[in-house]
Amino acid sequence: MKTKHIILAEDDEDDRLLFVDFINNRNDIQLQYIAENGMEVLGYLASIKEPANFPDLIVLDQNMPKMNGSQTLDALKADKRLSEIPVAIYTTYSDKTLTRESHDAGVVLVIEKPVTLSGYHQMMDQFVAMMDNIRGTKK
Repeated sequence: MKTKHIILAEDDEDDRLLFVDFINNRNDIQLQYIAENGMEVLGYLASIKEPANFPDLIVLDQNMPKMNGSQTLDALKADKRLSEIPVAIYTTYSDKTLTRESHDAGVVLVIEKPVTLSGYHQMMDQFVAMMDNIRGTKK
């Protein structure tokens, strides 16, 4: 099984630490880069010369300073070089409007931030299954 590489954009330090702790306990997912906002994500991706080195998934917190998740998603989808990278919105609270608008903009998953250990494992399992599904459809 190929390890999946994820970029996380999360401005809250506690949420970043939780996410990192759960990723570090898995052998199927690896954090490629951690950003505090969408501008950092775009800057990091601009530094990658070979598309083969792009992440398998970008996880964006919806509520970040400088550039929130939706704004970052729009910038990613507007860039031909980056537009095919799968994106998930990771948020404290989601509603039907955020979910609909995110899916319409090209996000593959909108997920609420888990509050339990089992919730984090379920979220990570969803990420892996979604990435496997996307990879399977691109063959």
